[in-house]
Amino acid sequence: MPLRCASTPRGLVSALVASALVADSPRVKGWVHSGRATHAGSMSQIIETIDVDVPVSMAYNQWTQFETFPQFMDEVVSITQIDDTHNHWVVKIGPVEREFDAEITEQHPDERVAWRSIGGETAHAGVVTFHKLTDTTSRVTVQLDWEPTDALEKLGSLVGAGKHAVKKDLENFKEFIEKAHRETGAWRGDVPR
Repeated sequence: MPLRCASTPRGLVSALVASALVADSPRVKGWVHSGRATHAGSMSQIIETIDVDVPVSMAYNQWTQFETFPQFMDEVVSITQIDDTHNHWVVKIGPVEREFDAEITEQHPDERVAWRSIGGETAHAGVVTFHKLTDTTSRVTVQLDWEPTDALEKLGSLVGAGKHAVKKDLENFKEFIEKAHRETGAWRGDVPR
């Protein structure tokens, strides 16, 4: 069973927002997280898109290399691949460090990766989709649903801090993959819904 990690992961780094990137989410009806249910009404949603000057397969392949996320996601300290559908995240937002596990809930090569948090302090789910624009360009769209848990996160959600962080992380991803001219690895397995 191949792990989805870069062949030579350097440092590891991205965010509550990155921590909030995870599962099949356009309409999250409810969550069971840490023994309590939350509802879509208390969730914040972020949708950001960026066009990258690489083929869709290259953009997708790089996104499957979770352990490289700290190289382009500002608040991610580390991601450890546990198995094909589970990984452990450590993120630092300001002075606060948080840890959580994430589960891949659906994945289809060159199309999408969806995930949700399992455990940890923040309930979140997300999906990243990949769209071929031309043979050499693609569009990457991130949708993230997360539940702000404390006053600072709720304020950040109101003023759009999460949206700004996701946009910045996508810009960093664009720079990372375009500068490299190739992916650091690939996992082409399929995870059905």
